[in-house]
Amino acid sequence: MKPPVGRVLCRSAAATAQSPPFLSAPRSRRRTTTTTTILTSFAQRRHPLSTTTRHHLIADDAAQSALDMAPKAPKFELKTPKGTKDWEGKDMVIRDKIFSTITDVFKRHGGVTIDTPVFELKEILSGKYGEDSKLIYDLADQGGELTSLRYDLTVPFARFLAMNKDIQNIKRYHIAKVYRRDQPAMTKGRMREFYQCDFDIAGIYDPMLPDAEVIRVIDEVFEGLGWNGEYTIKLNHRKILDGIFQVCGVPEDKIRTISSAVDKLDKLPWAEVRKEMTVDKGLAEDVADRIGEWVVLKGKRDLLEKLEQDEKLSTNESMKQGTADLRLLFEYLESFNAFERVSFDLSLARGLDYYTGLIYEVVTQGSAPEKSPVTAGEEGAATPKPKKKSKANSEDDDRSDDPTVGVGSVAAGGRYDNLVGMFSGKTQIPCVGISFGVDRIFSITSARMAKNKTAEQVRKNEVDVYVMAFGGNGFLKERMEVCAQLWSAGIKAEFLYKTKPRVPAQFKAAENNGVPFAIFLGEDEVANKQVKIKEMGLSKDHPEKEGILVSQQDFVVEIKLRLQRKKELDQVAVQAEGLKVVDGIKKGEEDGDAAAEAAPAPAS
Repeated sequence: MKPPVGRVLCRSAAATAQSPPFLSAPRSRRRTTTTTTILTSFAQRRHPLSTTTRHHLIADDAAQSALDMAPKAPKFELKTPKGTKDWEGKDMVIRDKIFSTITDVFKRHGGVTIDTPVFELKEILSGKYGEDSKLIYDLADQGGELTSLRYDLTVPFARFLAMNKDIQNIKRYHIAKVYRRDQPAMTKGRMREFYQCDFDIAGIYDPMLPDAEVIRVIDEVFEGLGWNGEYTIKLNHRKILDGIFQVCGVPEDKIRTISSAVDKLDKLPWAEVRKEMTVDKGLAEDVADRIGEWVVLKGKRDLLEKLEQDEKLSTNESMKQGTADLRLLFEYLESFNAFERVSFDLSLARGLDYYTGLIYEVVTQGSAPEKSPVTAGEEGAATPKPKKKSKANSEDDDRSDDPTVGVGSVAAGGRYDNLVGMFSGKTQIPCVGISFGVDRIFSITSARMAKNKTAEQVRKNEVDVYVMAFGGNGFLKERMEVCAQLWSAGIKAEFLYKTKPRVPAQFKAAENNGVPFAIFLGEDEVANKQVKIKEMGLSKDHPEKEGILVSQQDFVVEIKLRLQRKKELDQVAVQAEGLKVVDGIKKGEEDGDAAAEAAPAPAS
């Protein structure tokens, strides 16, 4: 016997209220059964629907319409272009700390910031980067102008000075992205899109004074980052190199190309560099051998004296100018207390064409590759299996796992006295500067933090107080009012976006981000116009483990006092351990680690 129609309809309506039809019905029925059809059907049978059922049906129809209108998923692979990445979470926190540390040093030395377009006219960049010019990204003609993405921040700065003739001296800093079509090694900070932080001093001053201050800036940045002297500032002078090449017999038209070959001594043995000089670049073998006697040397004043005492080199005008500059520089660096980490290294050449005097780069442990290309290929050497490469794009594949690729130098720069004149004609504005490679600094910092197991100490944001509700109706308005008072006082605060939040969910949100303090609002606190302040993470036997009650009028002042006290105690604890911590970056953890003195350099 069939049941009455009314019962069937009522059960159907109840089921509809529990399970929305667009979720439970087959796909074929979802597209044909609409809210209007169902409502009309029920009306014809004179079986009224409940309000809840009507709301479900209307919501179902709206959701189905949204699904029908949604764009289709793309057919191509969703990814970032090669040599680029998205940044988020703790990585962003660490990188932002690097930015702020560097910026503070720049401002301390009187720096003012500028900004320039991300792309320049192609002729502005052409002929400034030597053999690296092939790495420039050229853009398609978009309206009568041939343009390229900027390769560094130095050439755009020189163009800026040439256009703004009223600026004859400036301490400028610039933090921005640059672009190079280099083979990427992402985990080692070798990317195609990356940040540079530049500090340059432009103007006519007495010799080597601006140069010495730039070296001091380098020292302050890496000490501020907590590297505790675990870096080396390699420096040389273009005129010293040119003097060596001239005395050894290098033809004038080959000096820049031979200089570029010498610059590879940080990652290749002398035999390979010599082969490039003689076989690839046509230099006489005896000339290459004479060069090899000098460019493998490094030291400080002892090497300077060796150059000055050599009978042939000491009579070369270029050499005399270079050694005089370095002797003066060393005196100034001692006055600045910035001489300790310096190494006078004759293998440093810097491949960019615009350098005219002092050149330098900063290397640290992790800069050098695990193996040189020759060592890695020697018979019997343990070489990891390379990743499979696309035949068409092998030069574009990531080389993060290649042991012959290191992070490279983490900062580099030098003096460029003629670059502005290339754009302005007769007007010359001498300049000297430094460029910090943020992504390489980040790569080494992250590796150290992983080794020291301090990465988990990095918080994703800087919230000081989490406002929580206990029981009642969720105390939404009260929580919002408390947050508003904290924000007005400059205190970083958050609360959970729920009208009636569960206690575990609130604690989890606070603990996941390491929020140091919580404010509790319960029925008793609200009734008595109080709040409870609790410092998170206290031991079980601590007298304030359960928090303290404070009036609503005084809680902002109390929070400020406790935040200041916690900051001071944290600093005392750090000093007691003999450490320097920058958001989890510990200074002095790697005892006995010597700074590496090898790495290819990014351009300034």
